[in-house]
Amino acid sequence: MFYEQWKLLDTNLADASAKFGEIENVLVPNALVDIPIAAFFSIGFSHHVMILSKTKTFTERKYYIQLCADLQLSHEALERAISEDTYHNQGKMTNNFANTMPDYKQAFRAIQMFKDSYLLDYINTEQLGQREEDIDERVIENEIVHNIRNFIMTFGKGFSFIGSQVHFDKLGHDHWVDLLFFNRILRSLVVVELKKGTFKPSYLGQLSHYLHVLDDDERIEGENPPVGIILCKDADKTFVEYVLQDYQRPMGVATYQTRQKKLMELLPNEEEMKKLL
Repeated sequence: MFYEQWKLLDTNLADASAKFGEIENVLVPNALVDIPIAAFFSIGFSHHVMILSKTKTFTERKYYIQLCADLQLSHEALERAISEDTYHNQGKMTNNFANTMPDYKQAFRAIQMFKDSYLLDYINTEQLGQREEDIDERVIENEIVHNIRNFIMTFGKGFSFIGSQVHFDKLGHDHWVDLLFFNRILRSLVVVELKKGTFKPSYLGQLSHYLHVLDDDERIEGENPPVGIILCKDADKTFVEYVLQDYQRPMGVATYQTRQKKLMELLPNEEEMKKLL
């Protein structure tokens, strides 16, 4: 299977480029020039086998080859990325990375690393909605901290947990970061701010300030500038994109779902349920 898919890399085949168009939706004309050669030879054979056996199109296979090389994915991490259909969800988290990270490779890694939505199925939704919003946000935070291994696996490779409600003092003013990580691949601190409800523009102002403080006081030599993520219940992407234009620090906005919401999406709506009953 490996040979049949990639034999066109053999430079002795004079008609290599022409043969790329023989299989519809799998190989495309002149695709030879688009193959990420360095990435192709830098990943293991078991990675290639998984990509070939679990994907169908040339562009999808090319994407996962490049993803493996850029993020140094393990075999298990690649399997998880494919099962989560990362290819079709790539770059969907609203962010300003391309405009705020001068190194395009760093921006690419950041864009590929974060997803548009995360399933936090270990949060007990029965505890939510019964108290003030900031208390609910603390409940979510505590649930994540108690399940930090699951949260890190959800977020991706290379994350190290530094702490929750991390305190910083700047010019006599106290600042409390909800969740603070360090990512080895991005080589930067990652701030995750949790919000129970719908996205508000003020969230980005708060996050930008936290990133400013971390950049000034915590970033050490060799590290890249810190990255910030707002994790909220709902967000209007078009509106978020508009607001993000005003900020010069790398930030993104993602949403989360709980198991209860995920199950509700799978069930028929109220009218359909009535008809069924």
